[in-house]
Amino acid sequence: MKIEGVIFAIVAVFFLVATPIYWFLSYDPTGTTALVLTFGLGALVAFYLLYTSRKVHPRPEDRTDGEIEEMAGEYGFYSPHSWWPLACAGSAALVFLGLVFAWWLFIIGAALGAGAVVGMIFEYYRGEFAH
Repeated sequence: MKIEGVIFAIVAVFFLVATPIYWFLSYDPTGTTALVLTFGLGALVAFYLLYTSRKVHPRPEDRTDGEIEEMAGEYGFYSPHSWWPLACAGSAALVFLGLVFAWWLFIIGAALGAGAVVGMIFEYYRGEFAH
């Protein structure tokens, strides 16, 4: 995590230096605000990663003596047969289309999205694949 924190710190320092230069060259308040917020985002993520890296046991990729075999094994479980992500994506598309065109479409997409999220969460608690 330390490497990632340093990368975000470099990003934050870059935007800290670039923001006043941009302001003095353009006097654009909107772009300057965006650059200040980008600096804040980079600094926030850098602080979190660097702070957490001191409290967490170092990962093999963070150590110089780390071996490839230390990261072997299962990373997580991904459902190979689930149709619920497709339903979530379709309902998200309806929500975004509803934001553009009509509120009734947004409401339909939100209702379908709530059902799709519940279905995806409880997929392995009922039916053929229940635990």
